[in-house]
Amino acid sequence: MTSVPDAQDDLRLPTQPGVVQQFWAAHERLADWLIALFWGLPATALTGIGLHMTSGFGVGLHTVSSAGVGVPIAGALLVAASCVGVFLRRTRPILAFAILSLALIPAPFTPTNAEQLLPVFGVYCLAVYRSNTAAWIGAALVEGLSTLYFWALSPLVATRGLGHDPLRWAPVYAIELLVALALGITIGNRRRYLAALIERAHQLARERDQQALLAAVAERARIARDMHDVVSHSLTVMIALAEGSAAAAETDAVRAAAVMRQVADTGRDALAGMRQMLGVLGGDEPAALAPQPTAADLPALVERFRALGLPVVMRIAGRLPDEPAVQVAIHRLVQEALTNALRYAHGPTAVDVVVDAEGDPIAVVIEDDGLPGMPSVSAGAGRGLIGLRERVSALGGTLATGPRENGSGWRVAAALPVPAGAQTSPDSPAAADGFRREDTA
Repeated sequence: MTSVPDAQDDLRLPTQPGVVQQFWAAHERLADWLIALFWGLPATALTGIGLHMTSGFGVGLHTVSSAGVGVPIAGALLVAASCVGVFLRRTRPILAFAILSLALIPAPFTPTNAEQLLPVFGVYCLAVYRSNTAAWIGAALVEGLSTLYFWALSPLVATRGLGHDPLRWAPVYAIELLVALALGITIGNRRRYLAALIERAHQLARERDQQALLAAVAERARIARDMHDVVSHSLTVMIALAEGSAAAAETDAVRAAAVMRQVADTGRDALAGMRQMLGVLGGDEPAALAPQPTAADLPALVERFRALGLPVVMRIAGRLPDEPAVQVAIHRLVQEALTNALRYAHGPTAVDVVVDAEGDPIAVVIEDDGLPGMPSVSAGAGRGLIGLRERVSALGGTLATGPRENGSGWRVAAALPVPAGAQTSPDSPAAADGFRREDTA
């Protein structure tokens, strides 16, 4: 048996190319530690050694030369502490950049200026993990503030390193920052582009699943609507026939037997319709196809309710369009309204069915004159009217149901727009005489 694929199988993302990239992608913290050790550790050592040499020989700090080993240790610890920014670069790149920039504080007093690369790495992290704008702003800040800082401290510094001459420092450091920007912007743009593609793939998967869910809900509603149309109508007819047969059993056995045969025929028709829908749902064997009811079936439908004792009067004006959906909707409207009238109306003397197809929209009105003040408690869940409203709404029409204005009886009124380009059907009940037809009880 073939297994059902997972919903995400067709949107599975490719793995990282190459064994090395796969390794680093799976061990991000190891990469942070290696950067901190192999980049921060040499910078820390060179800073401590440089400060110790310059202060020990009297060629570095004129004002604090007597501090001994305290200044080299403090400078080395400051550079080491700035390496904490390496571990924050992915989640908090701005804070990481600020911490890495602290490594420039002892830079003017060391001959090697090994600390200058830590803020450069911070600018790279801004471009990769934040944005290009943040990276440009960070590069401009560190370039400008470091130049001003070295210029302000140049009278106190006796070393002849790069940090002693701001005019040399500014262009050299600007080149380093531009290289970091170029690399960071390239890699950052690629990361953001891949992130957008991944998010789009996930969004498409969610939309696909939502569309499938909506389609399933709509299909369930359609099946429930069709089952209600078949079962509710047939059961209502069977109940009415059975009650009539029971009433006539003692006085007219022949008629009672004929009515019971009608009950059996109605039950067989309902059972056939149920089997057809269950066959479609199960999918185990092909279901037999049967034509949908049309407006041409309205006279037979009305005659069936008349046989049950419902005083139906039908009037159809104009020619109905040949659009199948419209004709099915009209048939189901009349069927459901007459079924409810048979079930709930108290002593109606007339049930009017009017289908006016002379204008646009098509008007379908079914109303009865049942006794006022005698409402019946519904025996169903209201699914029939819900199904009618869904049918009418799907065609762009409107449906109104409720008591009549004079308080007696019930009224169902629908307006169905004529589909664009629809032709009039030669099989419509009004087509025989072209304009108006009236069927009376």
